[in-house]
Amino acid sequence: MRVSSMPRTSSPVTNPVIPGFHPDPSICRAGEDYYLACSSFEYFPGVPIFHSRDLVHWTQIGNALDRPGQLRLPPGTRSSGGIYAPTLRHHDGRFWLIVTNVSGDGNLLFTTTDPAGPWSDPIPLPGVHGIDPDLAWDDDGTCWCTTAGVGQIRIDPHTGETFGERRPLWSGAPGAKAPEAPHLYHIGDYWYLLIAEGGTERCHGVSIARGRTPQGPFEPCPANPILTHRGTDHPIQNTGHADLVEGPDGSWWMVLLGVRPHGGTPGWHVLGRETFLVPVTWSEGWPVVGELSTVLAPPPWPLREPAAPPVRDDFDSGELAPAWISLRSRPAENCTTKERAGWLSLRAAGESLDDPEVSFVGRRQQHVSCRARVLVDPAEGRGGLAVRLDEEHHYEIEVTPGEVRVLTRVGPFRAQVASRATAAGPVVLRIGTAVTGQVSDARQGPDTISLGIEDPQGAFTELAALDGRYLSTEVAGGFTGRVIGMYAAAGTVHFDWFDYEPTGPDGPGRAGSAD
Repeated sequence: MRVSSMPRTSSPVTNPVIPGFHPDPSICRAGEDYYLACSSFEYFPGVPIFHSRDLVHWTQIGNALDRPGQLRLPPGTRSSGGIYAPTLRHHDGRFWLIVTNVSGDGNLLFTTTDPAGPWSDPIPLPGVHGIDPDLAWDDDGTCWCTTAGVGQIRIDPHTGETFGERRPLWSGAPGAKAPEAPHLYHIGDYWYLLIAEGGTERCHGVSIARGRTPQGPFEPCPANPILTHRGTDHPIQNTGHADLVEGPDGSWWMVLLGVRPHGGTPGWHVLGRETFLVPVTWSEGWPVVGELSTVLAPPPWPLREPAAPPVRDDFDSGELAPAWISLRSRPAENCTTKERAGWLSLRAAGESLDDPEVSFVGRRQQHVSCRARVLVDPAEGRGGLAVRLDEEHHYEIEVTPGEVRVLTRVGPFRAQVASRATAAGPVVLRIGTAVTGQVSDARQGPDTISLGIEDPQGAFTELAALDGRYLSTEVAGGFTGRVIGMYAAAGTVHFDWFDYEPTGPDGPGRAGSAD
């Protein structure tokens, strides 16, 4: 799968390279092409797949788990449950993807010859225990699966059979919590075992060990952790869960997750854990991670930037674009672009966004300042436009024939904060986010979320402006980020188009500052 693009002159690169809720990146190279997969948790379809020719510009080409038979997320699947950290590898002419479904099916393996899909039905791995599974092949073709802990077992990737007992390899720094996200590589004379440790919060870090065989023993790098921003005021925090890849010129690079906190203390991140890129050099047989910054020096090869995604989706296609995600499943009877030509029709399955089974179609928020707009016809029901973190943390602007209202849910509290009469017929709903700039109070939130309506001439009437901290991971907990999208809470609601665009600078915040 190749994406048409044009070489660009070298210029500074913006980090993250895949912004928004795209955590736990795993990367592989196949010839001149690079592919990357991320966690998807409670959303369907699962495991977004990206393609790049330059490691900088990425285009989503599909979702690996896009059929109900591949991804079972029962209605009781909690938010931040579902699909955990994938590993994506290219071996022997095929692509291999291994994931954990913590909501019932355990570790699963999928394969394909085209990462854009379709991917195979799942191969169960009942003998593989632990999250964050990794795949690595020895020189004789033996396949090793390493999981959080960090332990290892030999598997047959074609059948899922395991051989022998899981054996411990290395658990990182003494006393460090959560040794996880293992990746095993054969580079030069050594096998390298890369892990995350310290937990995926502010103490997250990357450490590495090496041995002469994939089974060890492993000696830790004297410079561990080789990457962490713990205890710093760096604009990128929670750095960890990394994967290594060789660049087009033989250089080495690392993808990893990080967050960009904004506002006062303790700093709130709202977009989730994002995918960053950083250069790697080698010294005395150990990787040395370069500076991780929001502005990255361009790599020494031509950049190939694909065309910018369109601002508007008119729902003219028979299928939804791969960036659209739903909650736990997407039954065709509740979500279709074929009932009314050129419209997305959602049939209610739950009464509000508090309900895990609500009919919802959204996209990840990818910019700290952005605007989303939708033209909705509520004549046959009740629904609207929402920004969601989970069932207990969301804001929405909802319309019924003759009325529009703003609703909030924060923890145990649900409220209607504004309402307004509207004329009969379709109405344009709008949600905008504006990042906090100058922090004047240590308690100041990360951004402001405005919700309102537009008249036919495009004039905006704001019905509510709400503090964005309550839709942040630091308040809600969990592993995901904001998703902005459409929902139906009663009857059938029709959406003619959806716009999404950034509206301002998307640089780092200054968490914890008071100037």
